[in-house]
Amino acid sequence: MSKNSAKHDEPWQEFYGPNLGYLMDLYEQYKEDPTALEPETKQWFDEHGAPQVEQAAPVNGTAPVSHEEPALNADAIKKIAAAVKLAENIRIHGHLSADVNPLQEPSGETSFLKIDEYGLTEDDLKQIPVSVICPDAPPSVSNGLEAINHLKEMYTKSIAFEFDHVHDVEEHQWLNRQVESGELYKALSEEKRKKILKSLTEVESFEQFLHKTFVGQKRFSIEGVDTLVPMLEEFAQDSIQDGARNVMIGMAHRGRLSVLAHVLGKPYDLIFSEFQHAPQKELVPSEGSIGINYGWTGDVKYHLGADKKVERESFDARITLANNPSHLEFVNPVVEGYARAAQDDRSQPGFPQQDTHKSVALLIHGDAAFPGEGIVTETLNMSRLKGYQTGGTLHIIANNQLGFTTDTHDSRSTTYASDPAKGYEIPIVHVNADDPESCMAAIHLAYQYRHRFNKDFLIDLIGYRRFGHNEMDEPVATQPYLYSIIKKHPTVRDLYAKSLVNDSLLSEEEAKAMKEDTNKFLSSQYDKVADKKSTEPEQVAIPEEVEQRLPDVDTGYDLNELKQINKELITWPEGFSVFPKLKKILERREDALEENGKVDWAHAETLAFATIVSDGTPVRLTGQDSQRGTFAHRHIVLHDHKNGDIYSPLHTLSKAKASFAVHNSPLSEGSIVGFEYGYNVHAPETLVLWEAQFGDFANAAQVIFDQFVSAGRAKWGQKSGMVLLLPHGYEGQGPEHSSARLERFLTLAAENNWNVANLTSSAQYFHLLRRQAATLGTEEVRPLVLMTPKSLLRNQNVASSPEIFEQGRFAPVIEEPKTGKEKEKVERIVFASGKMAVDLHEAIKEDSQVDNLHIIRVEELYPFPEQEIKEVVQACPHVKEFKWVQEEPENMGAWNYIQPLLRDIAPANVTTEYIGRRRRSSPSEGDPKVHKKEQSRIINEALTVNQ
Repeated sequence: MSKNSAKHDEPWQEFYGPNLGYLMDLYEQYKEDPTALEPETKQWFDEHGAPQVEQAAPVNGTAPVSHEEPALNADAIKKIAAAVKLAENIRIHGHLSADVNPLQEPSGETSFLKIDEYGLTEDDLKQIPVSVICPDAPPSVSNGLEAINHLKEMYTKSIAFEFDHVHDVEEHQWLNRQVESGELYKALSEEKRKKILKSLTEVESFEQFLHKTFVGQKRFSIEGVDTLVPMLEEFAQDSIQDGARNVMIGMAHRGRLSVLAHVLGKPYDLIFSEFQHAPQKELVPSEGSIGINYGWTGDVKYHLGADKKVERESFDARITLANNPSHLEFVNPVVEGYARAAQDDRSQPGFPQQDTHKSVALLIHGDAAFPGEGIVTETLNMSRLKGYQTGGTLHIIANNQLGFTTDTHDSRSTTYASDPAKGYEIPIVHVNADDPESCMAAIHLAYQYRHRFNKDFLIDLIGYRRFGHNEMDEPVATQPYLYSIIKKHPTVRDLYAKSLVNDSLLSEEEAKAMKEDTNKFLSSQYDKVADKKSTEPEQVAIPEEVEQRLPDVDTGYDLNELKQINKELITWPEGFSVFPKLKKILERREDALEENGKVDWAHAETLAFATIVSDGTPVRLTGQDSQRGTFAHRHIVLHDHKNGDIYSPLHTLSKAKASFAVHNSPLSEGSIVGFEYGYNVHAPETLVLWEAQFGDFANAAQVIFDQFVSAGRAKWGQKSGMVLLLPHGYEGQGPEHSSARLERFLTLAAENNWNVANLTSSAQYFHLLRRQAATLGTEEVRPLVLMTPKSLLRNQNVASSPEIFEQGRFAPVIEEPKTGKEKEKVERIVFASGKMAVDLHEAIKEDSQVDNLHIIRVEELYPFPEQEIKEVVQACPHVKEFKWVQEEPENMGAWNYIQPLLRDIAPANVTTEYIGRRRRSSPSEGDPKVHKKEQSRIINEALTVNQ
């Protein structure tokens, strides 16, 4: 506490309201033990004594002006301090007594809220100025007792607040002011209330129609949290009205069909057709309803997304519901990626220019999944990070108070499902789902907060689940008492209709007619598809192009232009001090493109990025250490070692026509891969790359690989061209620093869903990245899974000559230059990829005679380069055996994938066998000496041909 915070002769002038109460509390501590306070605070009280409170403190919260009244005595000060403490406890703990559970009566006042617990009487409170207790109270509040009652009413209604964990003073005061001023509870117009009832009627009628018409079919009904739909509609329309071009929604199954129908406008007849298994091509087409008639596997109806165009006078906007698998919350980072991609302007060099008002992300969570799924907190952690923040996301927990058959006491260790958000200082509102008007108040508060502070906000929408987890499930078996209450509980639509009737806004007959009209419309839409019912799905063959490889793209780049780019890449602004050791390393690249020069892996990558942005394609690269590179090889962002400034030459290239973004990510794989996938799907013209710190760690994102990256196209027609950079290679560093689990990506490979490669030269990497960029935005685009090197990064056997960058292109297969010079003599063909192929190359001495074997480097494992391999094999007429050589154990790596493919190619009487480590449960040895010995055995066995 600074002595300068008030004038010396008027020390208490600037303290009033809660601040003065806090000061009084400190003074009580001072009287008991002055040494317990901070030295400055103790010195303050030593000098100025007890706080003095003016009797004439105004209601509007401004500092008192008159100083004619005498100071209060010690007893009065103590009562004021108690009243301030009571007021703060109402703000902090009022939610515990709020009427937020539609299935329970409020628990009543807790001890925190009872005035006698603070040694106060009603008369005591009446003597205390309003401004001391509640500076933002409306003018109708005239004394301290009324102020306390006002706070109790505001904080314990059917909407409750948790703001105490929000530490920013401005935000905290703004939130309290919104609640305590009464502005939040402004009465809705007659028109608005009728609109809410209409929305609830549509939702309830739709769900009841499905329940009656498609008995026993899964739909994951919204009933119990019906109010979610008008809340989403309101938030979306508010956002669009303020200029948002995209509203991105992510949610799991519960209520998804109602959101599709009523927020996204998916036609009822199309939804009914999906229940009927009717052929969709005869109906209204809809994005996000991808059936097998498109030649893909498709997905169940409650996983499908949709896209709705909203037309305004000056602009068009879109509301998007993301496709989502059964892995519930894993869609969260994907939607955040959508939103960020929509906010970024990638048309100019440098980092993209972000406008957070251009799109809004809205995530709907389950009450069991929000605290239960780690991907939730991983995503929350991104909310304020430079590379990932989206200007504030609205989170809504559709709270059923039940997870499948698991009660809350078995599914979380916290009071509320929303509690994990507290660690990220996200304001939380709990609201009774049976009170639509409080729900709308919560939505408005969330929108205003996001608009003002560009931060996340969470609404805990507390309702129930009218039926089982799905409509084939019987909940009474596990929650008999709960469902005896739910069975008797009226629907929110009936409750709200009754409220409007009681307020004379409409008659009972009008409310009944509204329901009947809605049911008639639903029946008319059902009649459109009722006669098209089919028990068998239409059988349509997968299109031929599904099994084709990417086109052979010319990816060479003029060498003179490449040299100019290279020169700019090692030129820094005047006065920028690159770390001396690093400067020498980078400056060595100056001659790499000259005669007899060599371009290593990291250099080739930088040149590829530079040429891609020069061609007008934006690039976004993220990963846990992607700016420097895990292995200190990239250094794509430079740090001034004298003042800490940063600089990236890729931001100032003279030829650049698009943005280049590179961000070090948080220590998370699942959320970041999901985010980058979403970014790429929404910005398909952008080359998006995610790099694992070590390829092994990619398994923490396996759900995203399985459910989105590998299968998104087959399930939803959702195209992606993202690149996965997975450091892979056995160098004796142990089981967590060796394998990127190549076998998993090959197991998922089918229908040309992605490309999987394991390269042996920097030029191959250069051309492969440029090929990937060339396919972006085309029908041919596919994700790229790349096993990248570690020890090979600086290996001169991987570095490439300059002319290959100009004249070459990506080659799926490369013949080993040291072998196969006389094809007639070849008896063994050894197949290998990546580091294993380089190890074999290094083991062959330049002057050795290797006539009877030939090595083929399989650079692109999937799609399998069958034709190229056949051509090499056909040139070796006396071959007797194929050997597949790999570092990984026999049950890992590429062997199980590639052995049937090699056997199909092998001529008659040619055997196909494996050379490598035996089958193991762990990927590699933990002892470098053991590793080295085993690696030597593999190489010797591969290069020794038995006569």
